[in-house]
Amino acid sequence: MRALKRIDPHRFPDTAELLVAGGDARITLVSGVNEYGCRPYPDPELAEFGSSTASTISESGFAAADALRARLVNDFDDAACDREYGRIRAEFASLCGISDLAGLEILFSASGTDVHRIASRLASPDLVVMVDPSETGRGVPAALSAEVPETRSVRIRGDDAMPRDRLEIDEEIERLVKSCAEAGGKALLVLTDVSKTGMIAPSPSCALEMKSRFPGSVEVLVDACQFRMSDATLKAYLAEGFMVALTGSKFLTGPTFSGALLVPQSVSNRKMPKTPSGWFSMHFGTEGNIGLLLRWEAALAELRAFRGIPEIEVENFLSGFAGAISRRLENDPNFEPLPVPLLDRHAVGAGSGWDRIQTIFPFRLRRGGSPLGLEEARVVHALLREDLSPVSKAAGLRCSLGQPVSCGALRICSSARLVVEGVKNSDAVASLAASALDKAALLIHSLKSR
Repeated sequence: MRALKRIDPHRFPDTAELLVAGGDARITLVSGVNEYGCRPYPDPELAEFGSSTASTISESGFAAADALRARLVNDFDDAACDREYGRIRAEFASLCGISDLAGLEILFSASGTDVHRIASRLASPDLVVMVDPSETGRGVPAALSAEVPETRSVRIRGDDAMPRDRLEIDEEIERLVKSCAEAGGKALLVLTDVSKTGMIAPSPSCALEMKSRFPGSVEVLVDACQFRMSDATLKAYLAEGFMVALTGSKFLTGPTFSGALLVPQSVSNRKMPKTPSGWFSMHFGTEGNIGLLLRWEAALAELRAFRGIPEIEVENFLSGFAGAISRRLENDPNFEPLPVPLLDRHAVGAGSGWDRIQTIFPFRLRRGGSPLGLEEARVVHALLREDLSPVSKAAGLRCSLGQPVSCGALRICSSARLVVEGVKNSDAVASLAASALDKAALLIHSLKSR
């Protein structure tokens, strides 16, 4: 393995610089923000409701990353990064209640896209079956195509943006997997939990059936990059022998470009070399990636705070938030909420925790009874971040929502950070969310007058 050079504290990049290092072009700053509009330092005046896309780093997250940088500068040797990754890996497992899973491997990587590439490399399939890219990371198909002969995607919403019938989705996926397996091939089935618009597809029962019917021919990857998942659900998926892809940058609201692949023992014993960390670093470039290390340290601070909230309080906040947002979207003529099916994970023995509650609320903008198109929705999304107080007091709020998906729907989301804030003052969080929707409604009509 390549030896890391000792750090010169006078030339070592500052924390904000490191937080945008060790990723791809999407993390590069243009006019002070990355592709998702996020700064590499806290922006406490921005009301964050766009965690389905990305969030600006919090003050507590930045402080944690900054403290880690200081430790690295003051006590750095060739093994410093490995030690810190090991510490983060151990605390992550503890906070997620999976420390007792023998043989579990936790592989950190720069993005959810890279995590899919890693999982595909491990599975070595002939075919990948996944939901359509508009409901997951847009770079995922390209990442998979570099490793897999064929990738097939299945739509989970129709042309009208309404959810397709769950049984129809499962049947289409089953046909693809069955055809591959019966022809002697190997399939990687990607179970998305949850998608950009809050859906689970295919159903966990479908994934279990495919793995059971075609043992040795089907590997399952749970795309949980949104990380809207309780400890019990995560553990249940791993117990079934499913790999799980996570990121620290969605529900947790850590900085963008912090991915992780959880590989259960049943997979790692068959697929991974005896020295997985060295093999992993060699193939995927995590060795010495201090930027990734700091981003996960910030995400870990958010996870630590979230796990410190009793689950009943988490459920109470999320239920109240869901009710308030649903009522507003349903009763405001400026908005058209998109239905989100119930989050059903009972097939894997999960489904009674806080993650059964909807946390992503997709909605289309309406003007004159018709939905706005994708381009106008993008304009509204960008303007939400700007202080437009000369227009009106309501327009002065700087806020973020999830980027519009292909049908033009924006997304307002709850997150781990909002839970921590909301258990202290749920009325304040609800009021701020209402104000964000007020501004969106105002912008719909201001666009018409331009």
